[in-house]
Amino acid sequence: LATARERFGRFDGVLVSVGGPPPGFVADTTDEQWQAAFESVFLGAVRLARAAAAELGEGGVVGFVLSGSVHEPIPGLTISNGLRPGLAGFAKSLADELGPRGIRVVGLLPGRVDTDRVRELDSLSADPEATRQAAESRIPLRRYGTPEEFGRTAAFFLSPAASYVTGVMLPVDGGSRHGF
Repeated sequence: LATARERFGRFDGVLVSVGGPPPGFVADTTDEQWQAAFESVFLGAVRLARAAAAELGEGGVVGFVLSGSVHEPIPGLTISNGLRPGLAGFAKSLADELGPRGIRVVGLLPGRVDTDRVRELDSLSADPEATRQAAESRIPLRRYGTPEEFGRTAAFFLSPAASYVTGVMLPVDGGSRHGF
């Protein structure tokens, strides 16, 4: 936060992205993996958001990069499935608490965006290309998103152009979410 103020002369907001915990199924995940992920993914995000909230003034924004697992578990990502909905709940509580100060809080829920992480997850299968093709066939837009598309969405939701949007979890997933 100090570096942002030093470099840009002010601090308007933060986009908290903590990466993904290790993939695995319930039987494969250890207590140590859960504890490490809770410390980094969950508490790391909470700590940064609290620090940012203490520094922000009216018009400020805290954004979270979460996951579609906020709404629906993703097979093979048990730890993420456990932690991301909790972070969404934290974000909503934070939005309610910071709203009276004119500070917004939003969550972005990426689906299959063509990143190193998604390619790593696809590569865990016997046929990564077939895995990607199968995933793309389930996305209404029939393709993975690009990091630039996700970035433009984040830039809009964190900008003053979205000044009346707070407390929401926005899927950025090419239409993959089936619910409203």
